[in-house]
Amino acid sequence: MKKSLSLKETFFVASMLFGMFFGAGNLIFPVAMGQLAGRNMWPAAAGFLITGVGLPLLGVAALGISRKAGLLELSSMAGRKYGVFFTCALYLTIGPFFAIPRCATVSFAVGIESLLPGKEHTLALPAFSFVFFGTVLFFSLRPGQILTWIGKVLNPLFLCFLGILLMRALISPMGGIGGGAPEGTYISQPFITGFLEGYNTMDALAGLAFGIVIVNAIRGLGVEQEGAVAANTVRAGIFSSVLMAAIYILVTVMGAQSRGIFPAGDNGGETLARIAEHYFGPAGALILAATVTVACLKTAVGLITSCGATFEKMFPGGWPYRVWASVFCILSFVLANLGLDAIIRYSQPVLMFLYPLAVTLILLTLFGKFFEYDCTVYQWVTAFTAVAAVSDFLNALPEEAAAVLHVNRIAEMTAGLLPFSGQGFGWVCPALLGLAVGLIVRNGKERRRK
Repeated sequence: MKKSLSLKETFFVASMLFGMFFGAGNLIFPVAMGQLAGRNMWPAAAGFLITGVGLPLLGVAALGISRKAGLLELSSMAGRKYGVFFTCALYLTIGPFFAIPRCATVSFAVGIESLLPGKEHTLALPAFSFVFFGTVLFFSLRPGQILTWIGKVLNPLFLCFLGILLMRALISPMGGIGGGAPEGTYISQPFITGFLEGYNTMDALAGLAFGIVIVNAIRGLGVEQEGAVAANTVRAGIFSSVLMAAIYILVTVMGAQSRGIFPAGDNGGETLARIAEHYFGPAGALILAATVTVACLKTAVGLITSCGATFEKMFPGGWPYRVWASVFCILSFVLANLGLDAIIRYSQPVLMFLYPLAVTLILLTLFGKFFEYDCTVYQWVTAFTAVAAVSDFLNALPEEAAAVLHVNRIAEMTAGLLPFSGQGFGWVCPALLGLAVGLIVRNGKERRRK
């Protein structure tokens, strides 16, 4: 039985993994982090790499080890109803609620908005997003060679232009890294802030959702043994992770250097557009606009296709794929018109809720052999983590949303009870307590059986 992929096969899988995870949206967060972190960018980048690169790799490896058929089957270790809930919540988050609308707004912020005269663009975003999602729906209902063509031609074009931009920024920096004063929580907690900023890439969630594609690709290349699949997944993941980490660091450096000329932008999309125009003038802005729009278009088509197929499979006898795809496109269009800043602000509370559940699921699966993957342990850890994750969700709500929902007092009370809640890690101690309770209950069952 084959135990290892060849070097060529490893690069093939690594390229697929990189293509799944990295899109134009992955650039806006490190460049914004670089601007805000200033001289504290190195500890911020270290935290960002853990959640932006490390966790996605572990998520894919966890699916490889588990030998499950996908996220629904894996998360159902904590109960079938929970599995359906978590799978729906995760796919909706990386799909029509946040990630897909973000594809349109990133394209608009990086490409179109900077080319428009004046500051009032009231109708520009609705018009652009209507065309964008009309195109997405057209290709989503006719899946074929378009994704392959875009992935092989236009994504490399995007990375090529990005490489030229990064080289120019390194050769002719706009300022020194040490010259920018950190802002906000990057002043006192750069590592933790960078760690939480990595949530915004949503790649750890995407790793759980799409990791089965990588695992199946490795099995399709002849590697079947459980440990070998996980080992080859990690091996391929390291190749793609090194490239992702290098890009993240260079983009963060570019953002920090830009403080020598530009103030911190409202979002990373605006900053990226300013940098491109600074180095290459209107031509650079046009090239960046085209390549980012196409890259986001590809990502949106892939997400619509994946979400539509997943929901059709999860709810047999319900809507067919074409209806799911159409509904998700319409919903994405509506939410995209909230604007990039609003999408980022309102996605953060949801990510603060989902990420702890994703992290514990990944860790339980990676170390499940020590408790024989007992469902009791999954259930206790998940239950305790979920309660604490709700607290982190409430604490991360935008002020206006918290005021409307009247949850300020509840958030303050739970924050005072849970250690590390102020730093966004209020779930850690409850998760460990749930693990202890789960192991005790499991051992009790084992003794009664004997």
